[in-house]
Amino acid sequence: MGLLTLAIVIDAVFGDPDWLWKRIPHPVVLFGRVISFVEAKRKLWSLDQLGVDQGQKPDFFAGIFVVAVLAAVSLSVTALVYWIGWISVWLSWSVELLIVVTLIAQKSLYDHVKRVAIALRNDGVEGGRAAVSMIVGRDVSRLEESGVSKAAIESLAENFSDGVVAPVFWYAVLGLPGILFYKAVNTADSMIGHRNEKYEQFGKASAIIDDWLNWPAARLSAGLAWWATFVHQGSKRSDTLFKTVRADAPHHRSPNAGWPETAFAAALEISLGGDRNYGSEQVSARKLNADGRDELQVDDIDRALRFYFTCCFTLFCLSALGWLFFR
Repeated sequence: MGLLTLAIVIDAVFGDPDWLWKRIPHPVVLFGRVISFVEAKRKLWSLDQLGVDQGQKPDFFAGIFVVAVLAAVSLSVTALVYWIGWISVWLSWSVELLIVVTLIAQKSLYDHVKRVAIALRNDGVEGGRAAVSMIVGRDVSRLEESGVSKAAIESLAENFSDGVVAPVFWYAVLGLPGILFYKAVNTADSMIGHRNEKYEQFGKASAIIDDWLNWPAARLSAGLAWWATFVHQGSKRSDTLFKTVRADAPHHRSPNAGWPETAFAAALEISLGGDRNYGSEQVSARKLNADGRDELQVDDIDRALRFYFTCCFTLFCLSALGWLFFR
């Protein structure tokens, strides 16, 4: 827990060491290359090779193979780091610290969302659309300031769970192989876990496992938001947040994203969610905290970022307490 606590601090202050990743591949990039390689070769593990007619659907069993390969890679990297410990304990510890810092995305997430606010202020709606398109997958071409602000805050809330809390949680529970496997599966889900003809079967295994792995982190994220609200706004506001999350989160189209998104919406007294477009497809969705203010402004992004900082600090305190009690 001591290494994890230090990693949280380093990531919050310095973020990813870009100078290093310009020289060697980022771990997530390596996972992406593994996934792309298996995808390119997936027919080698396809039931088509066994004479089973699957039409044009990608092979579910090849998708399972992807997950197995990612698990093997995670264990191999862990074994290598621990093997380095036979040469130098401090070198092994330093490599592990670097990996953990790299796989937690506190500052990176903050910076990406902050760029949306800066773009809205400096370049208007067009600039905001361009900036938010870098962090969301939906069609942003028709969004106005309120829509851009909502998209940025929703991304902030969801990625607080996926990119910050979940890596911290799985490292705390399973150590280095836990955080590596989580990030590998999460990368696979973002690359191939799509509900379309091309990936419906091939990406199904990684999408399901990603949902399982994010289940505890999503609820923990809402809990951190509840505590941050309790500390800053008192029990009345935090009680309202708790009731809103219980009522609205289960109705989100994702089994996990609704928890942090509803928690952020209730804490900030705004509404999130609702209908949105993904390319030519319009997706109907229930609003989260529908009683909250619906028309947002760029200042709401700044408020959300301050709240996000408080949630991250709460996570740091939780990790530090774990280190003090279990060292």
